[in-house]
Amino acid sequence: MKKVHIVLILFAFIAGCMTPNQDNASLKNANILTQASPEQVGMSGERLQRIDNLVNEYIANNWIPGGVALIARKGKIVYYKSFGFNEIESKDSMQTDDIFRIASMTKAITSVAVMMLYEEGKFLLDDPVFTYIPEFENPTVITEFDLDKETYSTKPAKNDITVRHLLTHTSGIGYGFINPEMRFFYEKEDIPDGFVVSDARLGDKIKLLAKQPLLHEPGEKWTYGLNTDVLGYLIEVLSGMSLKEFFDTRIFIPLGMTDSYFYLPDEKADRLVTIYAEEDDGIHVSEESSYNYPFEGGQSYFSGGAGINTTALDYARFMQLLINGGSITTTGYSAGKPLI
Repeated sequence: MKKVHIVLILFAFIAGCMTPNQDNASLKNANILTQASPEQVGMSGERLQRIDNLVNEYIANNWIPGGVALIARKGKIVYYKSFGFNEIESKDSMQTDDIFRIASMTKAITSVAVMMLYEEGKFLLDDPVFTYIPEFENPTVITEFDLDKETYSTKPAKNDITVRHLLTHTSGIGYGFINPEMRFFYEKEDIPDGFVVSDARLGDKIKLLAKQPLLHEPGEKWTYGLNTDVLGYLIEVLSGMSLKEFFDTRIFIPLGMTDSYFYLPDEKADRLVTIYAEEDDGIHVSEESSYNYPFEGGQSYFSGGAGINTTALDYARFMQLLINGGSITTTGYSAGKPLI
């Protein structure tokens, strides 16, 4: 039986501590994440070179086609390399600025966007989600489920889903590719739960999702699922923008993340890393049509849980923002006036 998985080789590791607050200049033309020798920031160049052996071992064993590794400390890039191939068949070498489908690493960006709105007083963490998306009122929970017979029973949930539940994946909303019960319901309504090739709108599908039963009581336990996609639509409701517009204007443009998109412009499509599937005889280009989502099919669905495509350097900028407590400065390290 063929095993299919997404080979996303993107390492963007940032290490360091925040310095005391300083006044910072405009982010425009800011000197962000400039390169330096490892020793300048207290790291060992010799030890960093050992990463080469690790990544090359994965490539030699035909576990991955290639990858990009970026390591920074104190706002300085000390290791930034590409390995192997973007596409094995054409011998197209991986480049450091190649673009990856980062899948669930999108969730961190969406969660930051939500908390930006929280800090602006748009909502409280324990507000019921139905306050802003009325379709989430009166949720139900699965009590019995028989996939073979396609029968199930539900009961009213004791609690409403809150924004905090969504942020912590404790709402009871699952993923169809993980939970057979959820797949049963999602397929009936054509609710996306991964990469999306669709002309659908995020709000339309989230409203349908809201009417599906939950795997468990909200707040009862942790279940990985479409929670962050719901948060993406919450951002749209609270901000009056599409999720794409919010990311662009409030996060990507201020941080200089010029290679970050839900859907790639034509001129950058050739930099998108090929998706491979693992089979018994090694890895092969995936035949899954949904993996073409950044440049084929509909481009109207903005998945807050898995939709962003970006580079190692762009994501490093985002991670540096987190380390700096909400700002990127001209020094690339010190935490100044928050941008978000």
